[in-house]
Formats: sequence, structure tokens, C-alpha cells
Amino acid sequence: MGMTVRGAAFLGIGSMVGAGIFALLGEAGATAGSAVWLSFLLAGVIALLQGYAVAGLGARYPSSGGIVTYLLKGFGRGHITSVTSWLLYFAALIVTAMVSVSFGHYGSALFTGGSPGWARVLTAAVVVVATVVNIAGATSIDRLQTVVVVVMLAVFAVFVVVTFAGIDLSLLAPSTYPPAVHVVSSVALTFFAYLGFAVVSFTGAELPDPARSLPRAMYLSLGITILLYVLIALGVFGTLTVPQVVENGETALAVAVEPALGTAGFMMMALVAMLGTASSVNANLFAATGSTAELAGSGTFPKVFGSRARIGGTRGLVISAGVVLLMANLVDLTAIASLGSAVALIIFLVTSVAAFRLRSATGSRAWPLVAGIALTALVLIVFAVQTARTEPATLVAMAGVVVLAVAMDLVWRWLRRSHP
Repeated sequence: MGMTVRGAAFLGIGSMVGAGIFALLGEAGATAGSAVWLSFLLAGVIALLQGYAVAGLGARYPSSGGIVTYLLKGFGRGHITSVTSWLLYFAALIVTAMVSVSFGHYGSALFTGGSPGWARVLTAAVVVVATVVNIAGATSIDRLQTVVVVVMLAVFAVFVVVTFAGIDLSLLAPSTYPPAVHVVSSVALTFFAYLGFAVVSFTGAELPDPARSLPRAMYLSLGITILLYVLIALGVFGTLTVPQVVENGETALAVAVEPALGTAGFMMMALVAMLGTASSVNANLFAATGSTAELAGSGTFPKVFGSRARIGGTRGLVISAGVVLLMANLVDLTAIASLGSAVALIIFLVTSVAAFRLRSATGSRAWPLVAGIALTALVLIVFAVQTARTEPATLVAMAGVVVLAVAMDLVWRWLRRSHP
């Protein structure tokens, strides 16, 4: 038994919600102010257009390799596919490490009063448990994600009802919005909250009738997540002032619900944050397993990534989990959230170009693909210009990641030629 449409959609929802909404509200509020809901909506539109491209490719080329398979179909085994694949792998590791650290912090705050030592223990534990679940296979992932996402959606429904009951519309008035260029620039950050939609593309090999099932799972996961993000942003910024949201950062959701539900509300949101981040770690490791196996099979990555591990699963899964654990303990991940988002925009831009090149084979319409390419490029340009003005170090780091991906491609190609 493989995976159902519901399971694939919930895999995407779990990955998106866990990676995004808890950590981003404060940072997004600092840029877009009370217009964060609009930033989430715009980012959601771009994700939908990119989802259209990915769904068309997935329906035509169902595979556990997901986006990697589409790049190979669109560009062959050349430098574009290889460099973009390394970027995809880096972005996935960054996101997974970030959300595993968030899980550790929430768990430590809730159960041990914020002990740094216990935060590290819980961070490691969620990565190990998610690795075990992925070794168990797609059926186990389907069932686990369904339970987690149903609980998360139920809690968020309570959050929306409670915050909307006491909403102050004056806090959301258009007169309080920053200039449009700031809102557009913030889309590069809020898009980070949608990165998980790509995980759905890796379920193609597990779905019955993927030509119908994969697009349905894609649109279902994105539709629910966009609605959820917009409602949550309206509830938070309609309850708290922008400085309050920025000051409270990751706990803004809990602070927004606390006046109505007290300590119980805070605990409820902390628990759902743990569920969401655990779900995201699980979904991202699932995607990493499929993508690295596909890359190893095509010769783009070293063959070790596709070989079977002694403990079960692939060595690509074990290597990915190990790197995530190292990053979670050695790198200041909060400083590179916008970096990960910008790299992801580059990846999806290239994927959309592949979809445009393959549109006759997939039967996709040209205009959504062109619109997705144009809007993604626009957001990237605005983000780059704004970042160069305000945070030049981030722009340098983004260029550094691209250079690293190019270097990995060149080194691996040289090693293959030297040791065939």
C-alpha cells in the first residue's frame, strides 16, 4: 500500500505549516508591517503558479525524485540540473535544521523552563524519530501526517475564531501599511512558509493514478495553507500592534491568543508548534530520501546517496539526517531564513522554466507558467535590491551558496572523470 491523495496533501501541509508560520511572523512584520497578510497572499499566488508547473510535471513524470526528475527531463544531466539540485539539497537541509531547532526550543520552553541542554536533546530526538518513520515507509508517513495535520488544523481553527472575536480592524487599516516595495520585498521571506509544497512532488511514485492524484494533492495542500496563513496573519496583526509582533517573534501566535485563553492558550499553541515542526522535519526527510536516490541514480550525486543503509532506508537519508544534526548544533540558523527562501525562489524559477520547455509533453498552458516565471523573477530582483541596501551580508551569503553549488558540481564531475 502506498500513499493516498489525502496523505500526500497532508504531507505538504505539514511541511509548509511547520516550516513557516511560527518563525516568520516577527521578521515579516518588521518589513511588511500590518500588511503581512497581503504578503502571505502574494507569496501564495506565486506558490500556486509554481505548484501548477510542478503538478503538470508530476502528472507526466511521476517519481520519488520529484523536482530532481523534472530538472533531468527539462535540462538533461548538464550543469543547470546539477547546480540546481545541489541548491535544492542545501535549501532542504537548511529548512529541516531550522524546524528541528524550533521543535527543541518549543519543547524545552514547555517542559523544562527553557533549558538549552534539553533543547539540544529534543532537537536531536525529533530528527532521529523522523528518520525512523521514513525508514518504516510511505504508509507509516501517510498515517502519521494525517493525525498530526488534523490536530494542527483543529487548533488553528480555535485560534482564528478566538482572535477574530476580538479583532481591532483599525490595526489592519491600509493607512498603516508600509510602501508597496517593502511588501513585495517581504514576499521573498513569506514565500519561505510555502516551501513545503514541493514535498508533494516526491509522492508521485507512491500515489495511485498520479496523473490525477498528484495535482489534486498539490492544489489541496496549497489552498488550505494559503487560507490558513492569511487568516492567522489577520488574527495576529488585528490583535497585536506591529511592534508587539516583532518583539515576541516566534511566540506571537501564543501571545495573541493568551488574552482570551490565558496560559492554556499559550500551552496549546506551543504544543501545536511542536507538532508542526516535527511534521515538517518528517516531510523534508522524506523528500531528501527520494531526491538524493534519484540524483545518485543519474550520476549527478555520488552513488553512496542511493545505496541501501544497514539500518534500513538509503544512505542518502542517513547522510541527510546526520548533516541536519550537525547544522542544528553548529550554525546560527535564524540568521539565514531569508537566505534559504531566496535560494528556493531560484530553484523554483529554474523548475518553472523546465516546465515551460516541457509544456507540450505535459499539456500545461503557457500563460500560468510565464506568469509564475515573471512574478518569481520580479520578487527575486526586488529582494536582491532591498537586501543590497539593508543587509549586504545576506546577499553575499546568497551568492556564496550558489558558488558552493557550482563548486560541488565541478568537483564531482572531476572525480567521476578521474575515477570512472
